[in-house]
Amino acid sequence: MLNRILIYGLIAGAIVGANFFVMFAIFGKDGPAGAGGMAIGFAVMLIAFSVIFLALKRQRDEAQGGVIKFLPAFLMGLGISAVASVIYVFAWEGLLITQGLSPADYIRNYAVKEARAEGLGPDAIAAKVQAAEAFAMQYANPLYRLPITFTEIFPVGFIVSLISAGLLRNARFMPAKRAG
Repeated sequence: MLNRILIYGLIAGAIVGANFFVMFAIFGKDGPAGAGGMAIGFAVMLIAFSVIFLALKRQRDEAQGGVIKFLPAFLMGLGISAVASVIYVFAWEGLLITQGLSPADYIRNYAVKEARAEGLGPDAIAAKVQAAEAFAMQYANPLYRLPITFTEIFPVGFIVSLISAGLLRNARFMPAKRAG
């Protein structure tokens, strides 16, 4: 089971990690704008974490004779999620280093752009910039940044693991095809 966790975790991690570099190549250092960028990122996470379902189904059908209990399936999904999430964190750090990105600049510029789009006055814009700069200072600390980055993706894996384990614990759900 550990072997399967590592293999499928690496596959999911490679998908979400590669997404950073693909988005950078397409959109440049500012990335896709606002909600569109978040939608792309979330969609890629769901696609990557679909391997959890595949891994659990394969474990149930091939290694366990068509039966898997909820807790072992859920824990296996969490293991895959953890491996993929760690790779996601390393990929983000790698992108920051290799591309010389400054999250502080991005956060500040995004706050100003968002405040102007909302039609806020100069004082409100200044307050938003000040809040963004305070966050950027915290984010510059790796002990703050790494767990924050991990929590961007792990909850998605948690939910996919929960749903997949719940579905696949029923041996009648998508039963294995037997050679006849």
